[in-house]
Amino acid sequence: TALECSYPPNVDLEPYLARIGREGPVAPTLETLKELHERHPDAIPFEAIDVLLERGVNIAPDAVEDKLVHGRRGGYCFEHNGLFKRVLEAIGFHVEGLSARVRWNAAPGTAPQPYSHMALRVVVDNVPWLVDVGFGGCVLTTPLRMDTIEPQATSHETFRLIPFGPGMLLQMWIDEQWKPVYELSGEPRLEGDYEVANWYTAEHPDSHFRKNLMVARTTTEARYTLLNGRYTVRYSDGRTHREVLEADGIERVLADTFQLPVQPDWRPVIERAALLTER
Repeated sequence: TALECSYPPNVDLEPYLARIGREGPVAPTLETLKELHERHPDAIPFEAIDVLLERGVNIAPDAVEDKLVHGRRGGYCFEHNGLFKRVLEAIGFHVEGLSARVRWNAAPGTAPQPYSHMALRVVVDNVPWLVDVGFGGCVLTTPLRMDTIEPQATSHETFRLIPFGPGMLLQMWIDEQWKPVYELSGEPRLEGDYEVANWYTAEHPDSHFRKNLMVARTTTEARYTLLNGRYTVRYSDGRTHREVLEADGIERVLADTFQLPVQPDWRPVIERAALLTER
């Protein structure tokens, strides 16, 4: 169909696999999909520092690969899931891009947000799976079946997908209740749809990425998040560590915990994040 990829995916597979620490041959199997999905958010952090630096975000395939793979940077959803989509297609998976309306942490009665998140649907052995390696501190660590409403446990939280209008609603079990994460579109999206959404996310003055330093990394053992100077570690066994960092501490965890190549011109962004935390 017109929505299917009719040309070779634009990605260099070997450097990507090295970036996430995956050795050996790969095949379009569920086992491979689960392994890559677990490794990706551990190796490649979630961040939007370029937005705070007024550089914008280029989601062209070559630009994303240069940044996230060769430059050892992180990115946000359009970069992560765009790259992951091309990787999966290069391996031989059937992948469709979806969009989502974020509902996480939205207060009751809040007006619906635009479709500003990218996710993926991957079909393996006639079973559709939700794949998403780009949702910050709540990122999935494994694919979720899209043909069931039953709760699905992961190495961190338990999720479920339920029918919602023409699409689906992703929910997370937390604080003894189901909380909405995002509302999924029912139909596949084209690359141009993401260009528009990416412009809004990176450039619109109301975008929260323009206001706060937000970084996340998820391993099998813990979720690490940084919101300005508020550093949180949520361990998979239920323990939580919280710490308020000054500028030097922010710079340290960016390099050590999130494994980012901190640059001197990031310092004003870091100092502003520390100041926002104090306020």
